[in-house]
Amino acid sequence: MRIFKKEAPVLTPESPKSEMDQYRQAVREAGMPPEAAETTLKEIDRIAKMPSGSAEHTIGINYVDYLTHLPWNRMTKDRLDLKAAKQVLDDHHEGLGEIKTRVLEYLAVRILQSESRHRMLVVDDEKVTRMNLMHVLSKEGYPVETAADGLEAIRLLDEQDFDVVITDLKMEQADGMQVLEKAKQKNPDTEVIIITGYATVATAVSAMQKGSYHFLAKPLKLDEIRTTVDKALQNKRTRLDHHGPVLCFVGPPGTGKTSLGQAIAKSMQRRFVRISLAGMKDEAQLRGHRRSYVGALPGRIIQELRRVEAINPVFMLDELDKISQEFKGDPAAALLEVLDPQQNTHFMDYYLDLPFDLSKVMFIATANTVDTIPEALLDRLEVIELSGYTEQEKVRITFNHLIPREIAANGLEGRAIGFEPAAVTHLIRDYTREAGLRGLQRQIASLCRKIALEQVDKGSGHDPLTIDTEAVTAFLGPRRYAHEVTQAKDRVGVATGLAWTRTGGEIVFVEATHMRGNSRLTLTGSLGTVMKESAQAAMSYVRSHLTEFAIAEDFFDRHDIHIHIPAGAIPKDGTSAGVTIAVALLSMITHRACRRDAAMTGELTLTGRILPVGGIREKLLAAHRAGVRTVVLPARNLVDLTEIPEDIQADLTIVPIEDLAQAVEQVLKPEA
Repeated sequence: MRIFKKEAPVLTPESPKSEMDQYRQAVREAGMPPEAAETTLKEIDRIAKMPSGSAEHTIGINYVDYLTHLPWNRMTKDRLDLKAAKQVLDDHHEGLGEIKTRVLEYLAVRILQSESRHRMLVVDDEKVTRMNLMHVLSKEGYPVETAADGLEAIRLLDEQDFDVVITDLKMEQADGMQVLEKAKQKNPDTEVIIITGYATVATAVSAMQKGSYHFLAKPLKLDEIRTTVDKALQNKRTRLDHHGPVLCFVGPPGTGKTSLGQAIAKSMQRRFVRISLAGMKDEAQLRGHRRSYVGALPGRIIQELRRVEAINPVFMLDELDKISQEFKGDPAAALLEVLDPQQNTHFMDYYLDLPFDLSKVMFIATANTVDTIPEALLDRLEVIELSGYTEQEKVRITFNHLIPREIAANGLEGRAIGFEPAAVTHLIRDYTREAGLRGLQRQIASLCRKIALEQVDKGSGHDPLTIDTEAVTAFLGPRRYAHEVTQAKDRVGVATGLAWTRTGGEIVFVEATHMRGNSRLTLTGSLGTVMKESAQAAMSYVRSHLTEFAIAEDFFDRHDIHIHIPAGAIPKDGTSAGVTIAVALLSMITHRACRRDAAMTGELTLTGRILPVGGIREKLLAAHRAGVRTVVLPARNLVDLTEIPEDIQADLTIVPIEDLAQAVEQVLKPEA
């Protein structure tokens, strides 16, 4: 027994004596909200009564273990430095001024909140007590006002707002209860702490019923005062804490939406989480499963928060527009609670079955288009459009980011390899056709791999190498794309339009022809319902204005009309083709050729009004890439030109129109 007592571990009152005691201690250390802590302790008591080999015991242990390892109150500290954050964002991405400004706005709000100070009011008829409390609270950084009696305190409450009121109970003229009632009447969020040397249970209960935060007995302990004030302000700090914004980056593929989220997390020194929603069909992947079987798990939201061990990461929901739904539930409906600042403070995961606070998470969603996002979900998002990059922006990004990255990735660091600007421009114009940068990065990676092969094969690894346009052609072969606008001729019945797709802006050609018949209209080219109606409206407008356009009265009675948009395998739809179709019709009827270097966008009504359209930036970038020189657009879209880079506006002649005759004048060439 002496040997056993000597070698056995000594159990102190603080030491856990069993597995259940260890879990109870873990609950106390986890910082859970009171409701969650109470539920977990009850679950531990229930598990303690079960046989250790039962399935219910295993399920319960796994549940308690998961709860105690969640970051209920663990946060990473934000780097509240605007200059440093701006530098990180600029280093990772060119342009994107609107998004960078939005992130800096969020940081600025956090900085101002961190600098705000909670105001205190100390009320006591003993001068020594007032001075002691004022000294202690001032050292903690709080602005403090004092009052020598209840009437003075009530007057100060009328004139100013206070976050915490510390008041004596027994005072002449007006006592602490009256000060409490006045403070709560002025602002229910004001926390009132009552101190007195005549503490009784009855007065304490009465004060609590009237809304007092705490009741302290004299003589006061200064450490107790500090702790009580800090706890009183904790709830207020939580209420005032700025909810994480719910941003949604919408733009074509390859524009850097995902990498931008990583840069935002780095600029704020937060942890980064990304989950892909593409093809997600089961709501349980977000909300988790009920704890009714051994394999139950929480949803991806809770799983990722446990993995990063913080409740304030930057959380990226990628491909929001590609969520699916089936009989197992709609994941988009689950996101309504996750992304709503009014609801996500009490997010309910089916596995946890307890409210979990997601309000401190900075959610960022990405999508190629908002068309497939449910309207209720879209209403909770702050949508920021990412348009494609201009040619000048692509050149800068290539030299500053893509080339250094691919040279390092392909083992070419330290070798004398240089790229001429003309070679990069050749890559952008003739080997890629995209709004983003993904295809360009692939071409540069292919070029670097071929350089590496040549240098290893020929043993010329340390010889200087300059990549010019001829070298690009030699390594990558003939160009992949041609500028169909600049290289095509002006033709009768072929008009150039501008379209906006989920992959960015596109050039669309509208062809019109006629044949003997009796005014039948044929539409081909895999057109959607909206575009077919635009063609019918354009046809009706032209037929109703024959005299204005000098068309024979019986022209349509003697001819069938065929309107075709090439690339028939690609579905097409939208509300911006009316003007283009009408100009193609007039070109065909009047035998006036359309200028191929002039492109149009806009919708035509039956009364001849030109309606504004969306995607102006993307369309102008597509026109610039294709070599268009003149762009005709609705006059009401001029306000959108503020988003267009100055170099693009300098290269394009932008003509606003209010009726179809103005478009005809700009696009159709005079009769020969």
